[in-house]
Order: sequence, then structure tokens, then C-alpha cells
Amino acid sequence: MGWLIFLLSPSYRRHFLLQVRQAQVGWRQWLPAVGHSGKLVAELPRIWLGKPVPARWANPEVVQQTLQQGLGAVLLTPHCGSFEATAQLYARDFGVVGNPLTVLFRPSRQAVLTDIVSQSRQRPGMRTAPTSLAGVKQLIKALRAGESVGILPDQVPPQGQGVWAPLFGRDAYTMTLAARMAAQTGAPMLWLWGERLPWGRGFVVHAIPGPNLAGLDVQEACGVLNASMEPVVRQAASQYLWGYNRYKQPRDQA
Repeated sequence: MGWLIFLLSPSYRRHFLLQVRQAQVGWRQWLPAVGHSGKLVAELPRIWLGKPVPARWANPEVVQQTLQQGLGAVLLTPHCGSFEATAQLYARDFGVVGNPLTVLFRPSRQAVLTDIVSQSRQRPGMRTAPTSLAGVKQLIKALRAGESVGILPDQVPPQGQGVWAPLFGRDAYTMTLAARMAAQTGAPMLWLWGERLPWGRGFVVHAIPGPNLAGLDVQEACGVLNASMEPVVRQAASQYLWGYNRYKQPRDQA
């Protein structure tokens, strides 16, 4: 599926190749990502509607040490591997035992699909918040209660909700939400990405300490956030969603 899209869509292929060149990722690293983009789509029905998928932590002690601070956490999950499986694993192992997760998601224009996505993420230890003012308030409330929130930091936000900050040497419109929440609540940041194992054997989720943005203004904080994401993406280059146009112009708010 991933290769069909890559071969049949010139715009998708152009964005994909431009971005791997911008990140200076070698072909041996990015070539598997073509197929993994198809796997990302094909596995969603099982992840959303089926029984829990096999998943485990590569280094759970990093998550435990972060949560022991009692401030909750801003969990940053880039478009690497399976971010859906990552959130479910966190909810299973940490959310149901006292540190629930609230994940931000953008409702689909199709009401039926929005209902499916919302219901699939309403699991024990996990709640959802829409990309709206009410949803942002829900996230801040969760952090102030010592809970955790999940955000995809490499998603291009609407106009007015981000700043231009360098990513792999080129300015990308970057959401300010994660940086602002960490600054307002003092919550630590943690990078998570779910590595997809071959032959449908499940996922291994990696946890990487995030940056400390204390004392930085929003522009500086977003630059530091992008810089700290670069090694995460390089580590996960074979499963990163390079076809997503990270450098596009933001859309106007509805």
C-alpha cells in the first residue's frame, strides 16, 4: 500500500524525497519508510477496533522516573512507527494505575470517522481532547492534576497557533501548544515512539527524555523542541512518515 501511494502520487513522492534530503537521511534508512507508511494505515482497524496489540517498553524506567516527579508529563509522539499503539501501551501500563493520559486529536470532517477515532481512544487510562479551546483547557487541567497529555508535535497547526522554527535546517511552522503547556504547569517532557516489529509481532515503545524549556520564550522553546526531535526522527528514520508535508504553509483557522 505504501509503495503504491509512493509510485502513483507525484506530490506525495516529491514531499517524501524533499524531506529525507532536507534531513540528510541516507537511502538505506528511508527506503523502508515507504512501506511502513502503508502499514501505518493498514493496521489502524485492528488498533482502533480489535483486541489490544502486542506491545512492550524498551526502557520503562525512563517513564517511571519522569512520573515520579508528580508533575504529570507532556508526552511527545512524532509521526514515527505507531503513535496509536504508543498511547495505548502508556494507558495500559501507567494510565490505569494513577496517571491517566489525555490525547489531543483533530476531529475528522467525516462525523462517522470522528466517532470511530474518539471511541477507539476512550480506553481505560486514556481520554481524548479535541483541537479546540475547550480541548486545550482540558489538557492544562489534566497536567495541573498531575496527569499526562499526549501530542503529535510535528503536525502543522492552523495559522496563529504556531511559530516558524528551524527543523533540519529549514523553518517549519511549529505548534506552540506543547511548549506553552510545559511552561505553565512545569510538567516534564518525554519523547515516545512505537517501533513496529516485523511480521506483525507488535511494537516496542522507546522513551527519550525531552528538553527543559524553563526560562525560554515561545520562539526559543519551539526551536529547542524541534532540535530535540531531530535525533528522535533520525533514530526512527526507517519508520517516519516522511510523506507528510511538514514544511507546508499553515491553513487558516475555521
